[in-house]
Amino acid sequence: MDLNKINLMNLSPDELGEYFVSIGEKPFRSQQILRWIYQFGVTDFNAMTNLRKDLRAKLDEDCIICSPEIISEQKASDGTIKWALDLGDGQIVESVLIPEDDRNTLCISTQVGCPVKCAFCRTGAQGFNRNLAVSEIIGQVFRAATRVGFSNNQEQKPISNVVMMGMGEPLLNLNNVVKVCQILLSDYAFALSKRRVTISTAGVAPVIKKLAGRLDVALALSLHAANDELRNQLVPINNKYPITEVMDAVREYLGQSNANCGRVTVEYVLLDHVNDSTDDAQQLVKLLGRLPCKINLIPFNEHEDSNFRKPSN
Repeated sequence: MDLNKINLMNLSPDELGEYFVSIGEKPFRSQQILRWIYQFGVTDFNAMTNLRKDLRAKLDEDCIICSPEIISEQKASDGTIKWALDLGDGQIVESVLIPEDDRNTLCISTQVGCPVKCAFCRTGAQGFNRNLAVSEIIGQVFRAATRVGFSNNQEQKPISNVVMMGMGEPLLNLNNVVKVCQILLSDYAFALSKRRVTISTAGVAPVIKKLAGRLDVALALSLHAANDELRNQLVPINNKYPITEVMDAVREYLGQSNANCGRVTVEYVLLDHVNDSTDDAQQLVKLLGRLPCKINLIPFNEHEDSNFRKPSN
């Protein structure tokens, strides 16, 4: 990758329009570029036939369209596909496509590693390296689309839902995550409904509040415990932002959001004899009783870096 050139995949739709104005072009050129990249998968400027020849030459000289490369693919028996993507600096991130009857959900990463360090999380055990650039986040969606199909602005989209629930804490890479969401929502790019783009957070309360009114997408909260004592152990960021503060921030976000249908998705990983007792369930009901929510119970996926175990059925 030529670092002296502008990677257009790092630009939000508005920034792309500003770029074209800066070189003496009309802002609508950004719409054409967005469609070529994100709806047709074209990265060769010379193939963008509705651009003037001299503009194509200038873009070829000054700009690139570059995203991480898929270096491995694993497909499970249920159709789930995991991709490893090379960022070009020796770092690797993962994204996962989960096919269902009525949707294809892509889970993407926002950081290399994760600074939150949830006790049961394999990514957290790897430590934190850096935030991903816009091109490295949206590039995961782009690369997945090269495998399952681009939308071409059709009603039935090969990738129908995108969830920021891979490696990293999205709200600790807020500016880039907001730009990625703007690309996902743009009618000239992936054109996803705001209800089909989800940010999953471990509970960075002040940033949830900051997000309210700035971006309207679906919100998911990784809770995993219904009291501060246990959550402090499982989700260390709870020591800084306890449950009450997080819940207040979530309510504030929901109050300004049209994407959530008035509710938040609560993610709860079940850990054998840790947070899966009847008492834990009753505490969860009490905590969430007045919060409009959908609860997603997730049996722990065992791995060699953890002493936690999956609960019995």
